[in-house]
Amino acid sequence: MKPSLQLKMGQQLTMTPQLQQAIRLLQLSTLDLQHEIQEALESNPMLEPDENVREEHSKNAEGEHPTDFSERQEAPAEPEQSEWAENIPNDLPIDSGWDEVYSSLPASSDDEYDPLARSHSSESLQDYLQWQLDLAPMSDRDRILGLALIEATNNDGYLNSLLDEIYQSLATQLEELDLDELLVIKHRIQQFDPVGCASENLQDCLQVQLAQLPEDTHFLREAKLILNNYLAALGSRDYSQIMRRARLKEHQLKEALSLIQGLNPKPGADIGQSETEYVTPDISVKKSRERWVVELNSESLPKIRINNGYASLIQRANNSRDNVFMKNQLQEARWFMKNIQSRNDTLLKVASKIVEFQQGFLEQGEEAMKPLILADIAQAVEMHESTISRVTTQKYMHTPRGVFELKYFFSSHVNTDSGGECSSTAIKALIKKLVLEENTKKPLSDNKIAAFLDEQGIKVARRTIAKYREALNIPPSNERKQLI
Repeated sequence: MKPSLQLKMGQQLTMTPQLQQAIRLLQLSTLDLQHEIQEALESNPMLEPDENVREEHSKNAEGEHPTDFSERQEAPAEPEQSEWAENIPNDLPIDSGWDEVYSSLPASSDDEYDPLARSHSSESLQDYLQWQLDLAPMSDRDRILGLALIEATNNDGYLNSLLDEIYQSLATQLEELDLDELLVIKHRIQQFDPVGCASENLQDCLQVQLAQLPEDTHFLREAKLILNNYLAALGSRDYSQIMRRARLKEHQLKEALSLIQGLNPKPGADIGQSETEYVTPDISVKKSRERWVVELNSESLPKIRINNGYASLIQRANNSRDNVFMKNQLQEARWFMKNIQSRNDTLLKVASKIVEFQQGFLEQGEEAMKPLILADIAQAVEMHESTISRVTTQKYMHTPRGVFELKYFFSSHVNTDSGGECSSTAIKALIKKLVLEENTKKPLSDNKIAAFLDEQGIKVARRTIAKYREALNIPPSNERKQLI
């Protein structure tokens, strides 16, 4: 066959840059969209912040559709000045530094200093323990032993290696090292905050924490007796064996268990954790005049507009390089603002339909949640399921029952005896309710929970109950058994 050129005509769908931008903005979270708008303000001279949003545009007239949202932007309150702010000069000298200007500020007193505040910072557990080690008076030799123990401590507060292995490793570096020296430093680190770190096992950790309690603590002797001799039976919740062997009465065992349960089995887990991330709701739902009103939280996004000063410089018939650049920037700015508005309209439309489907949840709680899938909302708003998936990802709704991701309102269904359907979220709520109301001495098994749901017309297999229970972080019945 000879190579040849052929010309064919056809049609195909292509995604324009404007459509690609609209899809990308649609799936961004509020925080990501804020960064996107800020980058657009910095890169496009045709865009500028709109700080003069009039309140009359945000007022909803009576009889207006409940999904109309407000764009009210209140003027920021004047910050209150503290007493020392009056002494700050308006114009600072060129050669003066920050420390020189604020050298006269009163320092915080020792009473206000909280040494435990460091434990809430982003530093690791090892850094926190090493900071306390540096403050403790000890010799250089002991400090080396302490650093070795801290480096061998994991994030939960336990030693990764056996104490004998750590001793063998240090014996090659330090002359005439005795195991008792290492034990002394280990006991000293265990007294650091949080108490119990650098322990070899759970028993060692809890014993150190009990030793920190005052001697006149009620039932302290019984708690130490249980930890020293019957920890395995305590783990298996064999309370009758503990009472028989330790010769304890039921009320004594209850009080001792209450004391042990107040201890921290993972003392290092709270140190070095990531800072709390706060969620800004995209949608606000509230009840007004016996109906649910859905509003878009436009206050979370910076207001932008076209810079009329630059836009007026564009000349229609001018094809110069600068004029073409300004035309392109103006077109991009208009498309960007249009796509943001389209994102807000789509988000509001989808959220309104979700609220319409899930009014039972807003009125009665999780037990009244209806089964809902993406296809139901897509059909209601006449959009594709992929669009609904993008809209509901990383978008949050503030309701009287809390803040939920839009994905939370979607769940699978289970058929009932009456021919209806029950949401998996509602089933989880029923399981949680049954567990909370159960007799802790005889907790409900998965089979009994399935039998209770069957009596209400909801047929759920035992394996499904176990799966939902694990999703709720509810332990099995043998671990939920309590003496108290």
